[in-house]
Amino acid sequence: MNIPEVGFNHTKTANREIEIIDLEQLYQRKDSLNHNPTLPHRVDFNQIIHIEEGEGTHLIDFVNYPYESGAFIFIQKNQVHAFDFSQKPKGKILLFTQEFINQALANMRLPEFTPTHLEYSYQPVFIPDSEAMSSSEKLLTEISKELVHQESDPLIVMFLFSSLSLILRRVMPENHHDRLNKDQLGKFSDFVDLLEKKFRHSRDATYYADHLHTTYKTLNQICKLATNQTAKQLIDAYTILEAKRRLVLDGLPTQQLAYEFGFEDASNFVKYFKKHTLITPSRFQKQFEVRH
Repeated sequence: MNIPEVGFNHTKTANREIEIIDLEQLYQRKDSLNHNPTLPHRVDFNQIIHIEEGEGTHLIDFVNYPYESGAFIFIQKNQVHAFDFSQKPKGKILLFTQEFINQALANMRLPEFTPTHLEYSYQPVFIPDSEAMSSSEKLLTEISKELVHQESDPLIVMFLFSSLSLILRRVMPENHHDRLNKDQLGKFSDFVDLLEKKFRHSRDATYYADHLHTTYKTLNQICKLATNQTAKQLIDAYTILEAKRRLVLDGLPTQQLAYEFGFEDASNFVKYFKKHTLITPSRFQKQFEVRH
């Protein structure tokens, strides 16, 4: 099975970089989409899903996360995820691109949208307290109204989005990124961007430090502050995550994947994969195919 790459629909949004849709709309148009939202697919934009009523599970990077009424589910750019429509929960999906984040950051304060999915403590689903829930739901409604207003103002949308993001960030489970100053956040984001491009080329933390014009020690300190993990641990976490994606979604044989990921031979790749997952690549591939 080839991994569907799902892009942001600028035609549908009149070239805006943000959209809100009801889950009910997604159920209705499922058959007309170029991908099945209930099967794993990779998105090149961010999503915040709010479950107003219902329960179920949401698949994110091969882990099923349970949710219930009131939950917010965060999907980051380039993650693989799949909806569970079996219970048909009610709610809304807020979709927004990196370009929208960049535009908003140029005009106002936002929490940093740096990747969190490589952290050991990664938790993409949470339920805010009642006060934050009420405020967040009102802001989602106001964003939706402003997007369809006859004289819709991008700045109003950005201010509403900024308020929503800051409220949710304030009540989210511990976020280590708040420990970083602006320069450190920038360096950490650059590291993750470089890792996504070069992980096949090198798994050596010094290589990334050199390309970021910093020292190994400084890069390691930033990574520990951001995630409680070393740079090497993050490199390995991302490499394993991409290996899982390719094994399951592209159905690649172990030998081909080992070659593509820069390993000397398949046996070295198998040892590396098993060291970090306690299972062989082929076993992981088969287990997931059985479940899905």
